Amino acid sequence: MARILIIGGHGKVALHLEPLLVERGDTVSAVIRNADHEGDVAATGAAPVVADIETFDLDQLTNLVSANDAIVWAAGAGGGSPERTYAVDRDAAIRTIDAAVAAGVRRFVMVSWIGSRADHGVSPDNGFFAYADAKWAADEHLRASGLDWTIVAPGALTLDAPTGRIEVDPQGDGAVPRADVAAVIAASLTDDATVGRTIRFGGGDVPIAEALHAR
Repeated sequence: MARILIIGGHGKVALHLEPLLVERGDTVSAVIRNADHEGDVAATGAAPVVADIETFDLDQLTNLVSANDAIVWAAGAGGGSPERTYAVDRDAAIRTIDAAVAAGVRRFVMVSWIGSRADHGVSPDNGFFAYADAKWAADEHLRASGLDWTIVAPGALTLDAPTGRIEVDPQGDGAVPRADVAAVIAASLTDDATVGRTIRFGGGDVPIAEALHAR
């Protein structure tokens, strides 16, 4: 059993993840920006925590993450202006990583995307560029942090029913149900074989626990 803090606790992946963790006995807190979402989070068994990570400074974030065993970053600006994308997906993520270091929270799982690379190939005039650029910067900061990190990098997210099976390093867009992404995060949190790895995956035929050990 572990104390796990999920940043972005009302996202679709997070709402699948929270009951998985609660059911296995973890103590789960879920950070949300909108108090109207407290009921949705509480219904999963997680404890909602209302906080605006976009505006929190390092000291506030350090207080927020302290006393946990692991952090899952599942937050995002969700599109919109490039300025807000950078503010959340890059800057707030980087501050939260630094807060984990300051608070001594060693385990950090970052939810990224399958194309997060230095050569992601997204043109600066593409509306998706800010997201691709911001996520790469946050991922790189996490890799250099000295934390026990895992970057979970799924392909295109769907609302399909979970299968419990994935493919690592798939061809194409790597479409995968959000519920399976949540299951990958849950498995990664307890599997030391995922520490220090970026796991790019999509839907597939290999059971998740087995796929996480594929190299």
